[in-house]
Amino acid sequence: MKFVAVTSCPTGIAHTYMAAEALEQAGADAGHEVTVETQGSIGTDPLDPQLIADADGVIFAADLEVKDKARFAGKPFVDVGVKAAVHDAPTVIAQAVAAVEAGPVAGGAGTVAGPGQPLTTGPATPAPRQVGVGARIRQYLMTGVSHMLPFVSAGGILIAIGFLISTVAWKTNGAIEVTKVVDGNDPTAFLDWITHSFSWVSGQDWAVLLFWIGKWAFAFLVPALSGYIAYGIADRPGIAPGFVGGFAAVLVGAGFLGGILTGFLAGFTALWISRWKVPKGVRGIMPVVVIPLLSVGVVGVVTTLIIGPPMRWINDGLTDWLNSLNGGSAILLGAVLGLMMCFDLGGPVNKVAYVFATTGLVNATSNADGPAKIMTAVMVAGMVPPLAIALSTVMRRHLWTPQERDAGKSCWLLGASFISEGAIPFAAADPLRMIPSFMAGGAVAGALSMAFGSGQLAPHGGIWVIALIGKPLLFLVALAAGTVVSAVVLTALKTVRERRFETQDDTPVDAPAAPAATAAA
Repeated sequence: MKFVAVTSCPTGIAHTYMAAEALEQAGADAGHEVTVETQGSIGTDPLDPQLIADADGVIFAADLEVKDKARFAGKPFVDVGVKAAVHDAPTVIAQAVAAVEAGPVAGGAGTVAGPGQPLTTGPATPAPRQVGVGARIRQYLMTGVSHMLPFVSAGGILIAIGFLISTVAWKTNGAIEVTKVVDGNDPTAFLDWITHSFSWVSGQDWAVLLFWIGKWAFAFLVPALSGYIAYGIADRPGIAPGFVGGFAAVLVGAGFLGGILTGFLAGFTALWISRWKVPKGVRGIMPVVVIPLLSVGVVGVVTTLIIGPPMRWINDGLTDWLNSLNGGSAILLGAVLGLMMCFDLGGPVNKVAYVFATTGLVNATSNADGPAKIMTAVMVAGMVPPLAIALSTVMRRHLWTPQERDAGKSCWLLGASFISEGAIPFAAADPLRMIPSFMAGGAVAGALSMAFGSGQLAPHGGIWVIALIGKPLLFLVALAAGTVVSAVVLTALKTVRERRFETQDDTPVDAPAAPAATAAA
Protein backbone atom coordinates (compact mmCIF):
# COMPACT_ATOMS: atom_id res chain seq x y z
CA MET A 1 0.00 0.00 0.00
CA LYS A 2 0.94 3.64 -0.37
CA PHE A 3 0.57 5.99 2.59
CA VAL A 4 1.15 9.68 3.13
CA ALA A 5 1.80 10.91 6.66
CA VAL A 6 2.13 14.16 8.59
CA THR A 7 4.23 14.43 11.75
CA SER A 8 4.54 17.33 14.17
CA CYS A 9 5.50 17.80 17.81
CA PRO A 10 5.07 20.81 20.14
CA THR A 11 8.58 22.15 19.62
CA GLY A 12 9.00 20.91 16.05
CA ILE A 13 12.52 19.69 16.66
CA ALA A 14 13.28 16.08 17.55
CA HIS A 15 10.04 14.09 17.77
CA THR A 16 8.76 15.45 14.46
CA TYR A 17 11.66 13.97 12.51
CA MET A 18 12.10 10.85 14.64
CA ALA A 19 8.45 9.96 14.01
CA ALA A 20 8.89 10.51 10.27
CA GLU A 21 11.93 8.25 10.14
CA ALA A 22 10.22 5.58 12.25
CA LEU A 23 7.12 5.53 10.04
CA GLU A 24 9.15 5.32 6.85
CA GLN A 25 11.24 2.46 8.23
CA ALA A 26 8.27 0.56 9.67
CA GLY A 27 6.39 0.97 6.43
CA ALA A 28 9.31 -0.35 4.40
CA ASP A 29 9.72 -3.30 6.77
CA ALA A 30 6.05 -4.18 6.26
CA GLY A 31 6.29 -3.80 2.47
CA HIS A 32 4.49 -0.45 2.23
CA GLU A 33 5.53 2.93 0.88
CA VAL A 34 5.25 5.83 3.34
CA THR A 35 5.92 9.44 2.33
CA VAL A 36 6.02 11.88 5.25
CA GLU A 37 5.43 15.62 5.48
CA THR A 38 7.20 17.02 8.56
CA GLN A 39 5.60 20.15 9.98
CA GLY A 40 8.56 21.16 12.13
CA SER A 41 10.41 24.22 13.35
CA ILE A 42 12.28 24.64 10.06
CA GLY A 43 9.01 24.86 8.14
CA THR A 44 6.94 22.51 6.03
CA ASP A 45 7.62 20.99 2.64
CA PRO A 46 4.05 20.12 1.58
CA LEU A 47 3.29 16.76 0.04
CA ASP A 48 2.80 16.67 -3.71
CA PRO A 49 -0.97 16.67 -4.38
CA GLN A 50 -0.46 13.72 -6.73
CA LEU A 51 1.09 11.70 -3.89
CA ILE A 52 -1.97 12.40 -1.78
CA ALA A 53 -4.30 11.45 -4.63
CA ASP A 54 -2.44 8.17 -5.22
CA ALA A 55 -2.24 7.24 -1.53
CA ASP A 56 -4.34 4.43 -0.13
CA GLY A 57 -4.45 6.01 3.32
CA VAL A 58 -3.20 8.80 5.57
CA ILE A 59 -1.35 8.76 8.89
CA PHE A 60 -1.49 11.75 11.22
CA ALA A 61 1.16 11.48 13.95
CA ALA A 62 0.84 14.98 15.34
CA ASP A 63 0.51 16.74 18.68
CA LEU A 64 -0.39 20.03 17.00
CA GLU A 65 -3.18 20.79 14.56
CA VAL A 66 -2.25 19.51 11.10
CA LYS A 67 -1.99 22.32 8.56
CA ASP A 68 -4.35 22.17 5.57
CA LYS A 69 -5.99 18.99 6.75
CA ALA A 70 -8.71 19.28 4.13
CA ARG A 71 -6.19 18.07 1.52
CA PHE A 72 -6.73 14.53 2.79
CA ALA A 73 -10.53 14.52 2.65
CA GLY A 74 -12.03 11.21 1.62
CA LYS A 75 -8.97 9.12 2.47
CA PRO A 76 -9.01 6.44 5.19
CA PHE A 77 -6.75 7.66 7.96
CA VAL A 78 -5.43 7.09 11.46
CA ASP A 79 -4.87 9.93 13.91
CA VAL A 80 -2.38 9.32 16.73
CA GLY A 81 0.05 11.36 18.81
CA VAL A 82 3.60 11.84 17.61
CA LYS A 83 4.99 9.66 20.42
CA ALA A 84 2.94 6.69 19.21
CA ALA A 85 4.85 6.84 15.94
CA VAL A 86 8.20 7.23 17.70
CA HIS A 87 7.62 4.43 20.19
CA ASP A 88 5.62 1.91 18.15
CA ALA A 89 5.60 2.77 14.47
CA PRO A 90 4.77 -0.82 13.34
CA THR A 91 1.51 -0.71 15.27
CA VAL A 92 0.61 2.64 13.69
CA ILE A 93 1.32 1.19 10.25
CA ALA A 94 -0.84 -1.83 11.09
CA GLN A 95 -3.68 0.47 12.16
CA ALA A 96 -3.37 2.39 8.90
CA VAL A 97 -3.52 -0.86 6.91
CA ALA A 98 -6.62 -1.91 8.84
CA ALA A 99 -8.20 1.49 8.16
CA VAL A 100 -7.64 1.11 4.43
CA GLU A 101 -8.96 -2.44 4.42
CA ALA A 102 -12.06 -1.30 6.30
CA GLY A 103 -12.55 1.28 3.55
CA PRO A 104 -14.32 4.63 3.70
CA VAL A 105 -17.98 4.65 4.62
CA ALA A 106 -20.62 5.97 2.29
CA GLY A 107 -20.04 9.55 1.29
CA GLY A 108 -16.27 9.31 1.32
CA ALA A 109 -15.77 9.30 5.06
CA GLY A 110 -12.46 8.30 6.47
CA THR A 111 -11.55 5.90 9.22
CA VAL A 112 -10.07 7.01 12.51
CA ALA A 113 -8.04 4.98 14.97
CA GLY A 114 -6.26 5.97 18.11
CA PRO A 115 -3.42 4.02 19.68
CA GLY A 116 -4.85 0.87 21.20
CA GLN A 117 -8.39 1.89 20.29
CA PRO A 118 -10.89 0.18 17.97
CA LEU A 119 -11.41 1.63 14.50
CA THR A 120 -14.38 3.98 14.12
CA THR A 121 -15.77 5.88 11.18
CA GLY A 122 -15.08 9.57 10.81
CA PRO A 123 -16.23 12.43 8.56
CA ALA A 124 -15.04 12.98 5.01
CA THR A 125 -12.64 15.70 6.13
CA PRO A 126 -10.37 14.27 8.85
CA ALA A 127 -11.50 15.50 12.24
CA PRO A 128 -9.05 16.39 15.01
CA ARG A 129 -8.34 13.76 17.61
CA GLN A 130 -10.43 14.23 20.72
CA VAL A 131 -8.23 15.51 23.53
CA GLY A 132 -8.93 16.70 27.03
CA VAL A 133 -8.86 20.29 28.25
CA GLY A 134 -5.46 19.84 29.86
CA ALA A 135 -3.94 18.40 26.69
CA ARG A 136 -5.46 21.19 24.61
CA ILE A 137 -4.03 23.87 26.92
CA ARG A 138 -0.63 22.21 26.65
CA GLN A 139 -0.92 22.26 22.85
CA TYR A 140 -1.62 25.99 22.88
CA LEU A 141 1.25 26.65 25.27
CA MET A 142 3.72 24.53 23.32
CA THR A 143 2.70 26.24 20.07
CA GLY A 144 3.84 29.48 21.67
CA VAL A 145 7.01 27.91 23.00
CA SER A 146 7.96 26.37 19.65
CA HIS A 147 7.71 29.76 17.92
CA MET A 148 9.50 31.50 20.79
CA LEU A 149 12.56 29.22 20.86
CA PRO A 150 14.29 30.68 17.76
CA PHE A 151 14.33 34.11 19.43
CA VAL A 152 15.78 32.58 22.59
CA SER A 153 18.40 30.56 20.73
CA ALA A 154 19.57 33.39 18.50
CA GLY A 155 19.47 36.00 21.25
CA GLY A 156 21.16 33.88 23.89
CA ILE A 157 23.99 32.71 21.66
CA LEU A 158 24.65 36.20 20.27
CA ILE A 159 24.81 37.67 23.78
CA ALA A 160 27.17 34.90 24.85
CA ILE A 161 29.37 35.47 21.78
CA GLY A 162 29.43 39.17 22.60
CA PHE A 163 30.69 38.38 26.10
CA LEU A 164 33.26 35.96 24.71
CA ILE A 165 34.65 38.49 22.24
CA SER A 166 34.70 41.19 24.89
CA THR A 167 36.64 38.97 27.26
CA VAL A 168 39.22 38.18 24.58
CA ALA A 169 39.43 41.82 23.48
CA TRP A 170 39.70 43.41 26.90
CA LYS A 171 41.13 40.58 29.00
CA THR A 172 38.66 41.60 31.67
CA ASN A 173 35.03 41.17 32.72
CA GLY A 174 33.25 41.64 29.44
CA ALA A 175 29.79 41.80 31.01
CA ILE A 176 30.57 45.16 32.64
CA GLU A 177 32.26 46.71 29.60
CA VAL A 178 29.70 45.60 27.02
CA THR A 179 26.72 47.03 28.86
CA LYS A 180 28.46 50.35 29.63
CA VAL A 181 29.67 51.31 26.15
CA VAL A 182 26.28 52.35 24.76
CA ASP A 183 22.58 51.93 25.58
CA GLY A 184 21.19 49.87 22.73
CA ASN A 185 17.64 50.64 23.85
CA ASP A 186 18.19 54.36 23.27
CA PRO A 187 17.81 54.81 19.48
CA THR A 188 19.44 58.23 19.42
CA ALA A 189 22.48 57.19 21.45
CA PHE A 190 22.90 53.91 19.57
CA LEU A 191 22.63 55.52 16.14
CA ASP A 192 25.18 58.17 17.17
CA TRP A 193 27.56 55.42 18.36
CA ILE A 194 27.20 53.47 15.12
CA THR A 195 27.68 56.59 12.99
CA HIS A 196 30.62 58.16 14.81
CA SER A 197 32.30 55.60 17.02
CA PHE A 198 31.88 52.09 15.63
CA SER A 199 35.06 50.57 14.16
CA TRP A 200 34.96 47.60 11.79
CA VAL A 201 38.30 46.36 13.08
CA SER A 202 37.58 46.70 16.81
CA GLY A 203 36.79 43.54 18.72
CA GLN A 204 35.31 45.69 21.47
CA ASP A 205 32.82 47.32 19.12
CA TRP A 206 31.80 44.00 17.57
CA ALA A 207 31.24 42.58 21.06
CA VAL A 208 28.93 45.48 21.90
CA LEU A 209 27.03 45.21 18.60
CA LEU A 210 26.47 41.45 18.90
CA PHE A 211 25.42 41.86 22.52
CA TRP A 212 22.71 44.35 21.63
CA ILE A 213 21.47 42.36 18.62
CA GLY A 214 21.07 39.43 20.99
CA LYS A 215 19.23 41.61 23.49
CA TRP A 216 16.87 42.81 20.77
CA ALA A 217 16.14 39.22 19.79
CA PHE A 218 15.37 38.50 23.45
CA ALA A 219 12.98 41.45 23.46
CA PHE A 220 10.66 39.46 21.17
CA LEU A 221 10.62 36.45 23.50
CA VAL A 222 7.47 37.30 25.49
CA PRO A 223 5.53 38.90 22.59
CA ALA A 224 6.25 35.84 20.42
CA LEU A 225 5.25 33.47 23.22
CA SER A 226 2.00 35.36 23.78
CA GLY A 227 1.28 35.91 20.10
CA TYR A 228 1.66 32.28 19.09
CA ILE A 229 -0.27 30.94 22.06
CA ALA A 230 -3.09 33.13 20.79
CA TYR A 231 -2.43 31.90 17.24
CA GLY A 232 -2.75 28.29 18.42
CA ILE A 233 -6.16 29.12 19.87
CA ALA A 234 -7.71 31.47 17.29
CA ASP A 235 -5.46 31.10 14.23
CA ARG A 236 -4.50 34.38 12.51
CA PRO A 237 -7.03 36.60 14.36
CA GLY A 238 -5.12 35.85 17.57
CA ILE A 239 -1.70 37.09 16.40
CA ALA A 240 -2.23 40.86 16.72
CA PRO A 241 -3.77 40.88 20.23
CA GLY A 242 -1.32 38.21 21.33
CA PHE A 243 1.75 40.20 20.30
CA VAL A 244 0.37 43.44 21.71
CA GLY A 245 -0.53 41.68 24.96
CA GLY A 246 2.96 40.19 25.23
CA PHE A 247 4.55 43.58 24.53
CA ALA A 248 2.36 45.19 27.17
CA ALA A 249 3.26 42.43 29.64
CA VAL A 250 6.95 43.32 29.19
CA LEU A 251 6.31 47.04 29.61
CA VAL A 252 4.35 46.65 32.84
CA GLY A 253 6.89 44.17 34.25
CA ALA A 254 4.66 41.08 34.10
CA GLY A 255 7.39 39.05 32.37
CA PHE A 256 6.92 35.69 30.70
CA LEU A 257 4.24 34.61 33.18
CA GLY A 258 2.19 37.62 32.17
CA GLY A 259 2.91 36.80 28.53
CA ILE A 260 1.42 33.34 28.97
CA LEU A 261 -1.74 34.81 30.47
CA THR A 262 -2.07 37.45 27.76
CA GLY A 263 -1.62 34.77 25.11
CA PHE A 264 -4.60 32.80 26.39
CA LEU A 265 -6.62 35.98 26.93
CA ALA A 266 -5.88 37.20 23.41
CA GLY A 267 -6.58 33.85 21.79
CA PHE A 268 -9.93 33.23 23.42
CA THR A 269 -10.99 36.86 23.00
CA ALA A 270 -10.22 36.81 19.27
CA LEU A 271 -11.87 33.39 18.90
CA TRP A 272 -15.02 34.62 20.66
CA ILE A 273 -15.29 37.75 18.51
CA SER A 274 -14.62 35.83 15.29
CA ARG A 275 -17.63 33.61 16.03
CA TRP A 276 -20.08 36.47 16.29
CA LYS A 277 -23.04 36.24 13.94
CA VAL A 278 -22.94 39.51 11.99
CA PRO A 279 -24.75 40.86 8.90
CA LYS A 280 -23.24 39.97 5.54
CA GLY A 281 -22.19 43.55 4.95
CA VAL A 282 -19.98 43.50 8.06
CA ARG A 283 -18.31 40.13 7.45
CA GLY A 284 -15.75 41.56 5.05
CA ILE A 285 -14.32 43.98 7.60
CA MET A 286 -14.43 41.61 10.58
CA PRO A 287 -10.91 40.11 10.13
CA VAL A 288 -9.17 43.38 9.21
CA VAL A 289 -10.95 45.92 11.43
CA VAL A 290 -13.44 44.62 13.99
CA ILE A 291 -11.60 41.59 15.39
CA PRO A 292 -8.15 43.26 15.72
CA LEU A 293 -9.64 46.53 17.03
CA LEU A 294 -11.73 44.95 19.77
CA SER A 295 -9.32 42.17 20.73
CA VAL A 296 -6.25 44.44 20.89
CA GLY A 297 -8.19 47.01 22.89
CA VAL A 298 -9.52 44.47 25.39
CA VAL A 299 -6.20 42.67 25.83
CA GLY A 300 -4.23 45.91 26.16
CA VAL A 301 -6.51 47.33 28.84
CA VAL A 302 -6.81 44.09 30.82
CA THR A 303 -3.04 43.47 30.68
CA THR A 304 -2.17 46.98 31.86
CA LEU A 305 -4.72 47.31 34.63
CA ILE A 306 -5.51 43.77 35.82
CA ILE A 307 -2.86 41.24 34.77
CA GLY A 308 0.15 43.52 35.07
CA PRO A 309 0.31 44.47 38.78
CA PRO A 310 0.11 40.97 40.36
CA MET A 311 2.25 39.38 37.66
CA ARG A 312 4.90 42.07 38.11
CA TRP A 313 5.07 41.26 41.81
CA ILE A 314 5.36 37.51 41.12
CA ASN A 315 7.91 37.98 38.33
CA ASP A 316 10.10 40.30 40.40
CA GLY A 317 9.98 37.90 43.33
CA LEU A 318 10.90 34.94 41.12
CA THR A 319 13.80 36.85 39.55
CA ASP A 320 15.15 37.94 42.93
CA TRP A 321 14.88 34.39 44.24
CA LEU A 322 16.73 32.89 41.30
CA ASN A 323 19.53 35.43 41.55
CA SER A 324 19.87 34.84 45.29
CA LEU A 325 20.21 31.06 45.06
CA ASN A 326 23.38 29.71 46.59
CA GLY A 327 24.59 26.77 48.60
CA GLY A 328 22.12 24.01 49.39
CA SER A 329 19.08 25.66 47.82
CA ALA A 330 20.83 26.01 44.45
CA ILE A 331 22.04 22.41 44.54
CA LEU A 332 18.56 21.16 45.39
CA LEU A 333 17.04 23.15 42.54
CA GLY A 334 19.63 21.74 40.15
CA ALA A 335 18.80 18.20 41.25
CA VAL A 336 15.06 18.76 40.82
CA LEU A 337 15.53 20.24 37.35
CA GLY A 338 17.78 17.31 36.46
CA LEU A 339 15.10 14.85 37.54
CA MET A 340 12.49 16.69 35.46
CA MET A 341 14.67 16.80 32.35
CA CYS A 342 15.25 13.04 32.45
CA PHE A 343 11.77 11.92 33.44
CA ASP A 344 10.03 11.92 30.06
CA LEU A 345 12.72 13.00 27.56
CA GLY A 346 10.98 15.79 25.69
CA GLY A 347 7.56 15.23 27.23
CA PRO A 348 5.54 17.68 29.34
CA VAL A 349 7.68 17.46 32.50
CA ASN A 350 10.89 17.87 30.50
CA LYS A 351 9.45 20.84 28.63
CA VAL A 352 8.32 22.55 31.86
CA ALA A 353 11.90 22.50 33.13
CA TYR A 354 13.31 23.64 29.79
CA VAL A 355 10.81 26.48 29.32
CA PHE A 356 11.40 27.58 32.93
CA ALA A 357 15.10 27.88 32.13
CA THR A 358 14.85 29.52 28.70
CA THR A 359 12.28 32.14 29.66
CA GLY A 360 14.35 33.03 32.70
CA LEU A 361 17.24 34.00 30.42
CA VAL A 362 15.48 37.25 29.55
CA ASN A 363 16.49 38.51 33.01
CA ALA A 364 20.14 37.42 32.71
CA THR A 365 22.96 39.64 31.46
CA SER A 366 25.97 37.49 32.31
CA ASN A 367 27.00 33.90 32.97
CA ALA A 368 27.10 34.66 36.68
CA ASP A 369 23.37 35.36 36.97
CA GLY A 370 20.99 32.83 38.52
CA PRO A 371 18.95 32.20 35.34
CA ALA A 372 22.17 31.48 33.41
CA LYS A 373 23.16 28.87 36.00
CA ILE A 374 19.72 27.27 35.78
CA MET A 375 20.03 27.07 32.00
CA THR A 376 23.32 25.21 32.36
CA ALA A 377 21.86 22.78 34.90
CA VAL A 378 18.96 22.01 32.59
CA MET A 379 21.16 21.48 29.56
CA VAL A 380 23.78 19.32 31.26
CA ALA A 381 21.06 17.09 32.75
CA GLY A 382 19.34 16.74 29.38
CA MET A 383 22.58 15.55 27.81
CA VAL A 384 22.95 12.65 30.25
CA PRO A 385 20.43 10.01 29.01
CA PRO A 386 21.83 9.43 25.48
CA LEU A 387 25.42 9.60 26.74
CA ALA A 388 24.65 7.11 29.53
CA ILE A 389 23.25 4.63 27.02
CA ALA A 390 26.27 5.05 24.77
CA LEU A 391 28.64 4.51 27.69
CA SER A 392 26.75 1.47 28.99
CA THR A 393 26.85 -0.20 25.58
CA VAL A 394 30.63 0.13 25.72
CA MET A 395 31.03 -0.87 29.39
CA ARG A 396 29.07 -4.15 29.18
CA ARG A 397 28.53 -5.00 25.52
CA HIS A 398 27.05 -8.42 26.25
CA LEU A 399 24.04 -6.81 27.97
CA TRP A 400 22.92 -5.23 24.72
CA THR A 401 21.72 -6.65 21.42
CA PRO A 402 23.73 -5.87 18.28
CA GLN A 403 21.00 -3.48 17.17
CA GLU A 404 21.10 -1.67 20.51
CA ARG A 405 24.87 -1.38 20.37
CA ASP A 406 24.67 0.14 16.89
CA ALA A 407 22.03 2.61 18.05
CA GLY A 408 24.17 3.40 21.08
CA LYS A 409 26.91 4.73 18.82
CA SER A 410 24.64 7.50 17.56
CA CYS A 411 23.77 8.40 21.16
CA TRP A 412 27.29 9.80 21.63
CA LEU A 413 26.55 12.57 19.14
CA LEU A 414 22.92 13.05 20.21
CA GLY A 415 23.85 13.40 23.86
CA ALA A 416 26.77 15.72 23.14
CA SER A 417 24.39 17.90 21.11
CA PHE A 418 21.77 18.08 23.92
CA ILE A 419 19.18 15.97 22.09
CA SER A 420 17.62 14.04 24.95
CA GLU A 421 15.16 12.39 22.59
CA GLY A 422 17.95 10.13 21.35
CA ALA A 423 17.27 7.94 24.37
CA ILE A 424 13.53 7.59 23.69
CA PRO A 425 13.66 4.28 21.75
CA PHE A 426 15.58 2.69 24.63
CA ALA A 427 13.28 4.18 27.27
CA ALA A 428 10.19 3.04 25.39
CA ALA A 429 11.48 -0.53 25.24
CA ASP A 430 12.48 -0.74 28.92
CA PRO A 431 11.09 2.22 30.91
CA LEU A 432 11.32 0.65 34.36
CA ARG A 433 15.09 0.43 34.18
CA MET A 434 15.94 3.24 31.80
CA ILE A 435 13.99 6.14 33.31
CA PRO A 436 15.24 5.72 36.94
CA SER A 437 18.79 5.41 35.63
CA PHE A 438 18.47 8.58 33.58
CA MET A 439 16.94 10.48 36.49
CA ALA A 440 19.73 9.44 38.86
CA GLY A 441 22.41 10.75 36.51
CA GLY A 442 20.42 13.86 35.60
CA ALA A 443 19.98 14.80 39.25
CA VAL A 444 23.71 14.44 39.88
CA ALA A 445 24.65 16.49 36.81
CA GLY A 446 22.14 19.25 37.58
CA ALA A 447 23.14 19.47 41.23
CA LEU A 448 26.87 19.58 40.47
CA SER A 449 26.36 22.21 37.80
CA MET A 450 24.58 24.48 40.26
CA ALA A 451 27.15 23.75 42.96
CA PHE A 452 29.97 24.71 40.58
CA GLY A 453 28.17 27.89 39.53
CA SER A 454 28.58 27.22 35.82
CA GLY A 455 26.35 29.50 33.78
CA GLN A 456 25.47 30.15 30.14
CA LEU A 457 23.19 32.31 28.05
CA ALA A 458 22.98 29.88 25.13
CA PRO A 459 19.78 27.79 25.47
CA HIS A 460 20.97 24.90 23.33
CA GLY A 461 23.97 23.38 21.63
CA GLY A 462 25.56 21.00 24.15
CA ILE A 463 29.33 20.76 23.88
CA TRP A 464 29.26 22.77 20.65
CA VAL A 465 28.73 25.96 22.68
CA ILE A 466 31.29 25.05 25.34
CA ALA A 467 33.24 28.26 24.61
CA LEU A 468 30.17 30.26 25.67
CA ILE A 469 29.75 28.48 29.01
CA GLY A 470 31.15 29.92 32.21
CA LYS A 471 33.54 27.55 34.01
CA PRO A 472 33.56 25.10 31.07
CA LEU A 473 35.85 22.53 32.74
CA LEU A 474 33.49 22.25 35.71
CA PHE A 475 30.58 21.93 33.29
CA LEU A 476 32.33 18.94 31.72
CA VAL A 477 33.00 17.49 35.17
CA ALA A 478 29.27 17.70 36.00
CA LEU A 479 28.40 16.12 32.67
CA ALA A 480 30.89 13.30 33.10
CA ALA A 481 29.76 12.59 36.67
CA GLY A 482 26.09 12.46 35.71
CA THR A 483 26.81 10.25 32.70
CA VAL A 484 28.89 7.79 34.72
CA VAL A 485 26.32 7.58 37.53
CA SER A 486 23.50 6.99 35.05
CA ALA A 487 25.48 4.41 33.05
CA VAL A 488 26.50 2.51 36.19
CA VAL A 489 22.93 2.39 37.54
CA LEU A 490 21.61 1.37 34.12
CA THR A 491 24.21 -1.36 33.71
CA ALA A 492 23.54 -2.67 37.21
CA LEU A 493 19.78 -2.84 36.63
CA LYS A 494 20.22 -4.58 33.29
CA THR A 495 22.67 -7.06 34.81
CA VAL A 496 20.04 -8.23 37.28
CA ARG A 497 17.44 -9.42 34.79
CA GLU A 498 18.56 -8.75 31.24
CA ARG A 499 19.33 -11.59 28.85
CA ARG A 500 23.04 -11.44 28.10
CA PHE A 501 24.57 -11.45 24.65
CA GLU A 502 28.02 -12.64 23.76
CA THR A 503 30.34 -10.00 22.42
CA GLN A 504 31.79 -12.28 19.75
CA ASP A 505 28.87 -14.13 18.22
CA ASP A 506 25.92 -12.25 19.78
CA THR A 507 24.35 -15.51 21.00
CA PRO A 508 22.38 -15.15 24.25
CA VAL A 509 24.42 -16.65 27.10
CA ASP A 510 21.33 -18.09 28.73
CA ALA A 511 19.87 -19.43 25.50
CA PRO A 512 19.05 -23.16 25.63
CA ALA A 513 21.48 -25.48 23.89
CA ALA A 514 20.44 -26.70 20.48
CA PRO A 515 19.19 -30.29 20.29
CA ALA A 516 21.87 -32.78 19.29
CA ALA A 517 20.12 -33.75 16.07
CA THR A 518 19.82 -30.15 15.00
CA ALA A 519 23.46 -29.48 15.87
CA ALA A 520 24.58 -32.51 13.89
CA ALA A 521 22.51 -31.46 10.92
